[in-house]
Amino acid sequence: MREKHTLKALETLEEDEEYNWKEVTLPSFIPVVPKPELDRETGERRRGRDIVVAIDHGPNSKHAFDWALIHLCRLADTIHLVHAILDMKNVLVYDSTEGLLEKLAVEALQVAMVKTVARIVEGDPGKVICREANRLKPAAVVMGTRGRGLIQSVLQGSVGEFCLHNCKVPVIIVPGKGIKI
Repeated sequence: MREKHTLKALETLEEDEEYNWKEVTLPSFIPVVPKPELDRETGERRRGRDIVVAIDHGPNSKHAFDWALIHLCRLADTIHLVHAILDMKNVLVYDSTEGLLEKLAVEALQVAMVKTVARIVEGDPGKVICREANRLKPAAVVMGTRGRGLIQSVLQGSVGEFCLHNCKVPVIIVPGKGIKI
């Protein structure tokens, strides 16, 4: 029975699937970034990169977010915080997730001065992350690990492994602080 569930979770993503999502309204003091000006030499618009950061309520997710701010983000970039939720009707989980995303958006502004967009999407985490990556075409998807061992990840599958195989953009998996490679 466990094998069927694992195989179902690792099915490839259908491009035309509909899904529920809700944009999170971030605090009003986070500035709206104006459209980039034209570059004098090339006439093309200067533009930062889009970076997707997969967020959950665990410490490894927060560590991956911090890593992305410190090592990956530049001033004109936009961080897209994506959180997968199994049921949008679960008000308790939704509200706590919304609070977490607001807190991270404020931190992104304070630490790296980058624009943040947050989205809560209903569905399986691996499929949600790949779907958002396909929609946004970011420079990279950054995510943390669950902290499971190699054998446990291989037997049960992992969201990171699913994203590595199914996302059409680079995926950066940041190991947790206590995890040795």
